[in-house]
Amino acid sequence: MTPTSSFSCALGPNFPWTSDYCCLVISVCGNDMGNEDVIRGNVSKYMVLPSGYCGQPKKGHLIFDACFESGNLGQVDQVSEFEYDLFIRPDTCNPRFRVWFNFTVENVKESQRVIFNIVNFSKTKSLYRDGMAPMVKSTSRPKWQRLPPKNVYYYRCPDHRKNYVMSFAFCFDREEDIYQFAYCYPYTYTRFQHYLDSLQKRNMDYFFREQLGQSVQQRQLDLLTITSPDNLREGAEQKVVFITGRVHPGETPSSFVCQGIIDFLISQHPIARVLREHLVFKIAPMLNPDGVYLGNYRCSLMGFDLNRHWLDPSPWAHPTLHGVKQLIIQMYNDPKTSLEFYIDIHAHSTMMNGFMYGNIFEDEERFQRQAIFPKLLCQNAEDFSYSSTSFNRDAVKAGTGRRFLGGLLDHTSYCYTLEVSFYSYIIGGTTAAVPYTEEAYMKLGRNVARTFLDYYRLNPLVERVAIPMPRLRKEKPPPYKYPLARGPARNHPNGKGDKKSSVNHKDPSNSF
Repeated sequence: MTPTSSFSCALGPNFPWTSDYCCLVISVCGNDMGNEDVIRGNVSKYMVLPSGYCGQPKKGHLIFDACFESGNLGQVDQVSEFEYDLFIRPDTCNPRFRVWFNFTVENVKESQRVIFNIVNFSKTKSLYRDGMAPMVKSTSRPKWQRLPPKNVYYYRCPDHRKNYVMSFAFCFDREEDIYQFAYCYPYTYTRFQHYLDSLQKRNMDYFFREQLGQSVQQRQLDLLTITSPDNLREGAEQKVVFITGRVHPGETPSSFVCQGIIDFLISQHPIARVLREHLVFKIAPMLNPDGVYLGNYRCSLMGFDLNRHWLDPSPWAHPTLHGVKQLIIQMYNDPKTSLEFYIDIHAHSTMMNGFMYGNIFEDEERFQRQAIFPKLLCQNAEDFSYSSTSFNRDAVKAGTGRRFLGGLLDHTSYCYTLEVSFYSYIIGGTTAAVPYTEEAYMKLGRNVARTFLDYYRLNPLVERVAIPMPRLRKEKPPPYKYPLARGPARNHPNGKGDKKSSVNHKDPSNSF
């Protein structure tokens, strides 16, 4: 059975359609799907009727829908009375990536039991091997929950060209409910805009929102500045921490981590007040708003993995990336501005915990100083793993933000990818996986923000009545080799323009 839907529903009404573009999308997707039916877009209120059934639809004839913001479900095949094969719609204009799913099911019958098989994942390795389970909510129970792991199976299936399949069993219990299933907690572009609107209405003199640019589909690229107004006066020197998120749209945990950072920095917590006085936080929380809106996993509207185009982003094809890069270069060339940190937030589909990737430098002291921030974060966050943190300069990753900016910026700047698991973390001394919640992701963000207090040795400035920082340690980080270099390290002789070469080193992950 093939769904009756089109790309126009998936991509939204504002995209300037041409017949050539439509044909391109369909033919590219079809080439990757082999003998399977061409997936032309998201299913739209698609009712599955039993083979040969000619009567009126009735309760229990499931209706699938993914024609909504961040939705993704491209095709539904009924295998038997109780079993359905579900096909992920590939990223727009790029058939390589099929991971994110987000769809609703309605017209259910009470106590109706089903098995859903997600049959066309583009990745073979998955946290589904380790107990991860899809998310579910319903009309009467709007809080997202994970399905019981015992009801989820991940295996290589001979019926689907030996592809890996994730199957889960579910029982619908309320006939009037609409049920929604997703790969991970969704975080939509609209939710993000409502969140920023609510912050703006508070009229905080240390919170500034501006539109840095627009996406191909004319969605806003928001840039937030969080700092004391004194740091923005003309001629003031600035120490800048630049944070970005959602360059890969399906990595929704990055938005929760980013919101945790923002919520803490704008709060009245004594640590937040000290940080605002001494640092300028520049945050672009959603670099790929089109991909987020469309329900893509990794790519933009036009099929680009934006985190491979930092070397030469096009103002036409990669406008959001181009805008952020231009701003960073402008700050880099400003003698009054020291861009000291760049952190790009991602989510990881095969590893547990939060962890970081950093760069490799020929200067051993600079390399050691780069390790200080993740060591401090390990002390502050029980879910952050320093042992999973690694440093590399794989030439394949030269187009990522971390790699490109690590080569552009000087010795006072440190560039990281912050990864967080789609599934869970393991606390030191235990082996049990603790599944992440929305709140746990935001807590990691708060702990990232707090760690700058330790890094810049600002603890004595915090009022004595401040709430003490938690020291929930999952593991003992390695000792500091250069304890005196924990600050901004301005006294080193190397100047701006300190470049490094791209030498091929094995990189343990391709998720950033």
